[in-house]
Amino acid sequence: MSMLHLIIVAVVQGLTEFLPISSSAHLILVPVAGDWPDQGPTIDIAVHLGTLGAVVLYFRRDVADMLFGMLALLRGRIDARARLFLLLVVGTLPALAVGYILVSRGYLLHLRSPMVIAWATVLFGLLLWVVDRMCLRVNRMAQLGFGSMLLIGVAQTLALIPGTSRSGITITAARGLGYERSDAARISLLLSIPVILAAASYASFEVMRKGQLALGLEALVAAALAFVTALLAVAWMMRWLRHASYTPFVVYRLILGAGLLYWVYT
Repeated sequence: MSMLHLIIVAVVQGLTEFLPISSSAHLILVPVAGDWPDQGPTIDIAVHLGTLGAVVLYFRRDVADMLFGMLALLRGRIDARARLFLLLVVGTLPALAVGYILVSRGYLLHLRSPMVIAWATVLFGLLLWVVDRMCLRVNRMAQLGFGSMLLIGVAQTLALIPGTSRSGITITAARGLGYERSDAARISLLLSIPVILAAASYASFEVMRKGQLALGLEALVAAALAFVTALLAVAWMMRWLRHASYTPFVVYRLILGAGLLYWVYT
C-alpha cells in the first residue's frame, strides 16, 4: 500500500465507523474511487481495532461498569452494572448469529456491490430522517429494557448489508422506540464494542489460520490513525446531538447515494 492509500483508509474508517453513514460502504468504495487494490484483511483488522480502542476510551466508565457487572454475575449477584452487561449481551446475540450464518456460507460477498451500497445508503438514510423527525423523545438509557434492546439488536442485523450503517440502523431503532437522540447514539456506540470485538476476533482467527497475518508498521499506523479520528468523530457527534438532529448525516447519505446511483446506472 502507498502511504496515501493507508492514510485515507484509516481516516475514513475512523470517521465513518460510529457516524450513521456506513463505514463498510466507504471502505468498499475507497479502493474503487482511488483505483487501488483492496487494502487486505490485516489493515481491515487494524483499523477496526483502532476504532474499538477509541469507543472503549470514550465510554471507559460504561466499559468498567460492564466488566464489574460481568464479575458480579459470576458471583451470582445482579446489580445495575450486571444489568447493563446483560443488556449488551441481548443486543449483540442477533447480529452474531445472523452474521456467522451469512459469513460462513459466503452470502455477504454477493452484497458488496456499488448498487447495493447506493440503494442502502439512500433508503436507510431516509428511514433515519423520518424516524428521527416523527418519533417522540421521552426515554433515557436508564429506562432501557431487555425487550427494547432485543429489538435494537435485531435491527442491527440489517447492518450486514453494506451501506446500511450499523450505527445508523441501531440509532434509527432506538429513536423509533422513543429514546433521546444522544441516548440513542450512546446505546448504538456501546453495542458496537462487542460487535467490533467479535468481528475482529473472527477475522483475525481466519487470517492467522490461512497464514496471512502480517503485523507490521503499516498496520500500526493504520490502527493509530483510525483510533485518533474515531475518537474525534465520537466526541463531536455526542456533543452535536445535545442540541441538534441527525439531519446533516441524512443529507450526506442522500448526496453520496445519489452520486453512486448516477455512477452505477450511467
